[in-house]
Amino acid sequence: MDLPQLDDYRSLFLNSTPLLDVRAPVEFDQGAFPAAENFPLINDKEREDIGLCYKKLGQDEAIKLGHQLVQGKIKSDRVDYWQDFFTQHPEGVLYCFRGGMRSKISQQWIYEKTGIIYPRIKGGYKAMRRYLIDELEASANLIEPVIIGGRTGCGKTLFLNKLNQQIDLEGIFHHRGSVFGKHVTAQPSQINIENQLSIELLRHRNNDFLKIAIEDEGTSIGSRNIPAVLFDKMKQSPLVLLEASVDERINITFQEYINEALAEHQLHYGDEQGFNVWSEQLLTCIDKIQRRLGGARHKELKALLNDALTQQQASGDTEHHKQWIKVLLVDYYDPMYDFQLSKKQDRIAYRGTQEDVFSYLQSQYQII
Repeated sequence: MDLPQLDDYRSLFLNSTPLLDVRAPVEFDQGAFPAAENFPLINDKEREDIGLCYKKLGQDEAIKLGHQLVQGKIKSDRVDYWQDFFTQHPEGVLYCFRGGMRSKISQQWIYEKTGIIYPRIKGGYKAMRRYLIDELEASANLIEPVIIGGRTGCGKTLFLNKLNQQIDLEGIFHHRGSVFGKHVTAQPSQINIENQLSIELLRHRNNDFLKIAIEDEGTSIGSRNIPAVLFDKMKQSPLVLLEASVDERINITFQEYINEALAEHQLHYGDEQGFNVWSEQLLTCIDKIQRRLGGARHKELKALLNDALTQQQASGDTEHHKQWIKVLLVDYYDPMYDFQLSKKQDRIAYRGTQEDVFSYLQSQYQII
């Protein structure tokens, strides 16, 4: 029986079609799509053994070994996983790396056991990935970004999340964008970031949103890079600056670095270990910027942080953190910001409070 294939990649991504990825876990971890779940036909060890057999004895023997490794209860359990996925996502599709043998076998086994005809993606992961790379380049050429800048702690991400026409790079990259910006869980792979970014830009284009607000960033966020084709476009785009008082910036930074980050760690590790891991991370971050701070300022900042942590443990009072946050913002981040902004003066289109900037974007760029 000739089982169906789909190749309308645009619709698959725009509709967030559930994707059953039957590649090995090692392949999935290297790169996948936001709507994909991994239920492999063969696991990492089986894939490695089959690959060695293919090199030594050829394709026929490798296929024979594959059927020997995945039979009986192992085969039945894997088809059961797929059946559960289809029951939950009848509109979904499956894929392997190239849309070849693994997805065909998966399709066939599903049909034999359940009678369900479930489509596979023509060209598999490789074709979908190629599509998103091409669309990312097309998007970067078509969109008209407006870059939202401002000093550390002025609320750029909070502001962006109030807009429809925006790309939240720090959300996609799972990182707050500064030396203190690491989350408790790891960043997605570079490939996953590029895939999600391409899909989000594709959705904006599909809605005829070409003017898009994007936060001002360096070439990388955490340990991942902004794709060069997009970053080059961002560097040429108008810059709109959010302005906020030092006190406002301290409060926003306090909420992110102290309240939200601690809650995230304690949810992940439990209260006591979460506090300890979070505390160590803060102290490590202070040490990472020692050279830029200078010895005396680093010593002062670390003493303020240690004192705040001690007070917090003793009484639960977190207000002392605002002292070191103020020093960090004014003495560390602000001089860097002033230097970087001095190189972008020709791109500054507007500056103002969040309310002013919102009105400006709406009137000048129809960004809502």
